[in-house]
Amino acid sequence: MNIDKALASFEELWSPRILATVNDYDVRVAKVKGEHVWHAHADTDEFFLVLAGELDIALRDRTVHLGKGDTFVVPKDVEHKPSSAEGAHILVIEPSGTVSVGDRHEEVPDHVDVTTGHALTTP
Repeated sequence: MNIDKALASFEELWSPRILATVNDYDVRVAKVKGEHVWHAHADTDEFFLVLAGELDIALRDRTVHLGKGDTFVVPKDVEHKPSSAEGAHILVIEPSGTVSVGDRHEEVPDHVDVTTGHALTTP
């Protein structure tokens, strides 16, 4: 699967697509802009890779700024809130079936898709 073609196949923001499944983990790609929600995953870490643009991951004690090619792992049960002022393309790795807003989260606004990842539909 080509990542650029996968990203070109959808427009929705904060709505990850499953690029591949490796053992019991999904490799997901997403387009993001604006703010996600404060949330935590009780039983799993979450791996982020910025493919394009810039992504901020707010933690309760600091904010981690990521540019193209940067990675960051949010440890399990750590509250975090991803955001991107100008927009970004990201790759996320987490166990299959993990909900995009975690196990604990604030109220979810309409622009954030609550999902375990959508299948890719590429030509």
